[in-house]
Amino acid sequence: MIRIAASAFALSLLAGSAVAEPVAFDFDKSHANLAFSYNHLGFSTTEGRFGNWDGVLLIDKETPSNSSVEFTIDIKSIDTFFADRDAHFLGPDFFDAEKYPQATFKSTKVEQTGENQLEVTGDLTIKDITKPVTLTVNVTTLGEHPMLKKEAAGFAVSTVVKRSDYGMDMFAPYVSDEVAVTFNAETFKATN
Repeated sequence: MIRIAASAFALSLLAGSAVAEPVAFDFDKSHANLAFSYNHLGFSTTEGRFGNWDGVLLIDKETPSNSSVEFTIDIKSIDTFFADRDAHFLGPDFFDAEKYPQATFKSTKVEQTGENQLEVTGDLTIKDITKPVTLTVNVTTLGEHPMLKKEAAGFAVSTVVKRSDYGMDMFAPYVSDEVAVTFNAETFKATN
């Protein structure tokens, strides 16, 4: 009886150690870019970026569905490389950044859709309006960083957001309602 109980206890320890917990990764902001682009009157593509953002990333390599990401974007850090346009985007016609200084994304589901591809669904909140958004995530690299010799992961993320969903439909459809968003980043396993 004691032998059976000891074996059961040993098996429970082994089973417990086999279940991996998601691991925190930090963003390397010197090798990351949160960018967007949209069509302007059919003549050109206008581009921009947000320079100030923060994120919390948890990765479960064995069970990607246990992974998660949360993001906070400082709206006032917008840069479209033209100051007058930035000022207009920050005003009441668009982001109304004085009243709504942040946008957030919080994942609700992570699904592996290919060998190196994930689909991350989550809630995007802009101007206190929350809508579901799906991100296509290409895992560019997962392994030891060749220079820093620490565990690292690289990502190329893309999605399309309709600005009218967030009350920013001025000039649509002449200026496209759909805004392409991309995020490229390197991350490193967090140190305690």
